[in-house]
Amino acid sequence: MDAHFLDRHPRLRDSLGLIIFVIGVIIGTILINTFVFRSFGVQGPSMENTMHTNDRLIVDRLSVTIKQLQNQQYIPKRGQIIVFKNPNYNPTLGHDEYIVKRVIAFAGERVTVKDGVVTVYNTEHPNGFNPDTTVNKNEPKSPTSGDVDTKVSEGTVFVMGDNREGNFSCDSRNCMGNIPLYDIVGPVIARIFPFTQIRGF
Repeated sequence: MDAHFLDRHPRLRDSLGLIIFVIGVIIGTILINTFVFRSFGVQGPSMENTMHTNDRLIVDRLSVTIKQLQNQQYIPKRGQIIVFKNPNYNPTLGHDEYIVKRVIAFAGERVTVKDGVVTVYNTEHPNGFNPDTTVNKNEPKSPTSGDVDTKVSEGTVFVMGDNREGNFSCDSRNCMGNIPLYDIVGPVIARIFPFTQIRGF
């Protein structure tokens, strides 16, 4: 009985096996990055002291994927740090394509910044509450600069950096506006670099 063609050409068999393996790794990586999780690097001072330039973050894509499969819009939780597409993105000007900020308020809620304090008003809190001293665990710097009084539009979230003084953070207060839900990549779940500062979010 004649041997199988690939049995008679072991080098070709090994080469085909390697090619199939490489293709599988590439496809698997693309699928994981698209639907499960992605890695992003932090650039700039807008999230200090919570995050710093060159921090490497892991972003949860699975939560977004599940909502998409259910034909629903993914809505993050208040206080979560999220990555989203930069509404001001312009590669010729050197802008970052993706931005990391903290979720402050949702559609229909009123947000004010007065005397350095952030206040959110909604049906559950008609007299308002300060998200920084509650859900945000006092991580954002204070005071918060700016004079804001706005209502969050439908299908969007209001975000801020954690470095709120001066112009360190371009966010929903000043130069970015509200962020459409469809532009959200996902919530940050961990910092994996520097190795001495690994933590979950």
